[in-house]
Amino acid sequence: QTGPVIDMPVPSSFNDITQDPSLENYVGWVWYEKEVLLPLRWLQDDLNTRVVLRFGSAHYYSIVWVNGVQVVEHEGGHLPFEADISSIAQGSPGIPCRITVALNNTLTPHTLPPGSIQYMNDKTRYPKNYFVQNIRFDFFNYAGIHRPVVLYTTPSVYIDDITVTTTSSESVAMVQYQVSVVGSTLYSLSLSLRDQEGKVVATGDGPAGELKVLNPNLWWPYLMHENPGYRYSLEVKMQAQVNGALLEDVYTLPVGIRTVHVTRTQFLINGRPFYFHGVNKHEDADIRGKGLDWPLVVKDFNLLRWLGANSFRTSHYPYAEEIMDLCDAYGIVVIDECPGVGIKMPESFGNKSLQHHLVVMEELIRRDKNRPSVVMWSVANEPASELPPAAYYFKTVIAHTKALDPSRPVTFVTDANYALDRGAPYVDVVCVNSYFSWYHDPGHLEVIPLQLTTQFENWYKTYQKPIIQSEYGADSVPGLHSDPPLMFSEEYQKAMLREYHSVFDKKRKEYVIGELIWNFADFMTNQGTTRVLGNKKGIFTRQRQPKSAAFVLRERYWKIANESSCLPPIIKSHSLFL
Repeated sequence: QTGPVIDMPVPSSFNDITQDPSLENYVGWVWYEKEVLLPLRWLQDDLNTRVVLRFGSAHYYSIVWVNGVQVVEHEGGHLPFEADISSIAQGSPGIPCRITVALNNTLTPHTLPPGSIQYMNDKTRYPKNYFVQNIRFDFFNYAGIHRPVVLYTTPSVYIDDITVTTTSSESVAMVQYQVSVVGSTLYSLSLSLRDQEGKVVATGDGPAGELKVLNPNLWWPYLMHENPGYRYSLEVKMQAQVNGALLEDVYTLPVGIRTVHVTRTQFLINGRPFYFHGVNKHEDADIRGKGLDWPLVVKDFNLLRWLGANSFRTSHYPYAEEIMDLCDAYGIVVIDECPGVGIKMPESFGNKSLQHHLVVMEELIRRDKNRPSVVMWSVANEPASELPPAAYYFKTVIAHTKALDPSRPVTFVTDANYALDRGAPYVDVVCVNSYFSWYHDPGHLEVIPLQLTTQFENWYKTYQKPIIQSEYGADSVPGLHSDPPLMFSEEYQKAMLREYHSVFDKKRKEYVIGELIWNFADFMTNQGTTRVLGNKKGIFTRQRQPKSAAFVLRERYWKIANESSCLPPIIKSHSLFL
């Protein structure tokens, strides 16, 4: 034991839990430990039962021991990892299992996201060994075990992975599947696809094949269909004989039947043009930081649907699986972004960084590849894509992502000059962030129409690809009012949104396929002279109360939804909460 022991809830960030200011901005190793008593039935059939310890995510570098034996190491936050602990657990039945986790939140030029440690060597100004963690992204670097930790069992022969892709026409859909089984080569697989009433609509067998569904119910986005988010259940059953015992593993995967296609001017879901009217979010809230919190998650989805938002980007890292499950169920469309934020330094474009980035994309795609809500991968946010090594870097990351999942378009989000961006040639959809009259020409709302129009026309002329305005917005301090509108007032945030919207309305008739406000809610950042308790660009406060801009956006999103829907105009926001 090297320091004080304090109670720490999981899942949660550790930063805001105590009254200790040194923990708030702590950088380095922390240790978690817990003892659990495993059910004896897990341990008695030791040859045929596999015991697994799974972490939803931990920030950022993790080493895990069980009863003092190291079982797994994992680099990177936001994504799950697990370890087979069968032999350790079964070696001491009836005795509590001690799980120990060492966690390090240090960011280096080669982590994702990158950062750097800067030692302050001027002894006249800083204490000995004083250092700061530099980051190049504008959100607080929360750390801890942010998502659930679970113990579960499978047979020793088990279903390790399932991959599903779908194609459809008016009257028939095909569900292609691949199943991988680990532990034996002698097994049988049977599959049945059930609709929401529990009726079997297709069956199959073997590790790969195709299921034919007649008159399918397609997975549609929220506000595009009266029954959004329709999912079938694919039940996969594996049987294997091992040492005279019959082992059975059953996994049920929700399956949404939908297609995605990108043209030079449109984004098509199930063959119909889809317009992203949504938000960027953060996993961020008072006290818990980035820790998963069910009441907060459900509140956010109720606010999204009240707003008339049909989509969001997982800025700037993969969100919890529980959040993604609700996107699938509610029909909320997702641009799924990896933690590639703040890639600014030349050394973050080298081979070491690239190799790690490829592994992160593999982990993300393995986790989310079967989700109908995920329609596009984003491999980075606002990288220094004008640097020469960015060309090879993004060409490689995007090609690797497409090789892992040929069924989805790939993008990254840029704030570079259109003429200098070396990664843009490789994306399927151009995603652009801009803050005219905020970070540029602050206070001058009158420049937005010209600058935003020019931005769109330059990008389209150069690349002939559809464009999403992936960020735009202004800080507003709730309750601060000014007319005429001045920066940081609620009126200025509203006025800026309206200026952007008038340009969107012209360009969405051509090649602009979406608009995502920055941000859904206020969120914490590092301290700085431009941040008063965090970033205030939310249309909701950090406590999820609406600012004036939320009502502007709500009116707009419902209007767009009613224009583009082929439903009768019965869509009222309240009717979807019954």
